[in-house]
Amino acid sequence: MANREMRRLQAKEEERAKKRRQEKARPQKKRQRTSLLQFLREVRQELKKVVWPSRDELTTYSIVVFATTTVLTLVIFGMDWVFGNGVIRLLDLAT
Repeated sequence: MANREMRRLQAKEEERAKKRRQEKARPQKKRQRTSLLQFLREVRQELKKVVWPSRDELTTYSIVVFATTTVLTLVIFGMDWVFGNGVIRLLDLAT
């Protein structure tokens, strides 16, 4: 019974793949480019839809980014220093 279902699923998938290949074979219509003025109008319309953060939110987000970057920089610097000194000491012991 499972084999029958698998064969049906495989046949359906093959049909879908065949349709996709046929659609790709059709030549696509070439789109007309919009003018610069039309592009700028559309950009302006989209920017009106954006919900911009308030000054307080922007300040908070900036502080969080700065603090996170500082902490991660210090962690990576510390790990680099520890591993670097560890390798040097390990090589000194080997000689």
